[in-house]
Amino acid sequence: MKITKAILPAAGLGTRFLPATKSQPKEMLPIVDKPCIHYIVEEAVNSGITDIIIITGKNKRAIEDYFDNSSELKFHLEKTGKIDVIESLERIEKMANFYFVRQDKPLGDGHAILCAKELVRNEPFAVLFGDDFYDSEVPALVQMIKKFEQLQSPMIASLKIPMSECNKYGMMAGEKIDEDLLKISKLIEKPEIGKSPSDMAVIGKYIVTPDLLKVLENVRKSENQEVKLIDAMSKYCETNPVYGIQIQGTRFDTGDKLGYLKAVVHFALKNPELKDSFKQHLRDLNL
Repeated sequence: MKITKAILPAAGLGTRFLPATKSQPKEMLPIVDKPCIHYIVEEAVNSGITDIIIITGKNKRAIEDYFDNSSELKFHLEKTGKIDVIESLERIEKMANFYFVRQDKPLGDGHAILCAKELVRNEPFAVLFGDDFYDSEVPALVQMIKKFEQLQSPMIASLKIPMSECNKYGMMAGEKIDEDLLKISKLIEKPEIGKSPSDMAVIGKYIVTPDLLKVLENVRKSENQEVKLIDAMSKYCETNPVYGIQIQGTRFDTGDKLGYLKAVVHFALKNPELKDSFKQHLRDLNL
């Protein structure tokens, strides 16, 4: 079955970016002139996704407003002759069919996904976290969908990391199928340094199948009463195949301050209007 839907969990509190995220969603922090979540939506749309389901929480209205029709703003821009800007806004509104679901309590990423289960039941779908994206020739989700079409099993994006950083990630182990593909036998959430089963980390991109969703519905809550997708996948892979795919491209973690700054610099250097003057500015810093 073709994958046409993607869930974007975006209800987190963004505590690592306080005080900025006290009144602004972390997903709306700008990477040059587009918010982080825009890059995730672009990746989904460029991968054939037509329906975007965004899970929001309190103080996240700005996300809905961003993808909604902005008639008052367009009226003002039309009066000032900024037709090209109006066209760019309309492209955002027409990128996909947008659905917004409220997660009333922060009960984990698995709970966030289950808030939208009636919209995706009985078909495979993508899960894309709003602070994890790639700059790649082939969109990251396309890479995953191609493997899914071959294997018809749940997929997890993976990244090779230094073993000294394994306590920051979910980690995976399993049988290597080819250079970029692993058949997962074990998933461990943030193991202690020296106790990780491999150097392959879980990245915030998944393909979930209907039978995996059923496991998620019945997964045991964690000690802090959260429902976690990785717990459902760990249970599922005990008896069913789950694959980790290493994504080709440059990855950015904008949920981390340093990762966010790296993304800003990277995309500023790719921006046709900014790249030359910004390069010169970096040279002038004499770093």
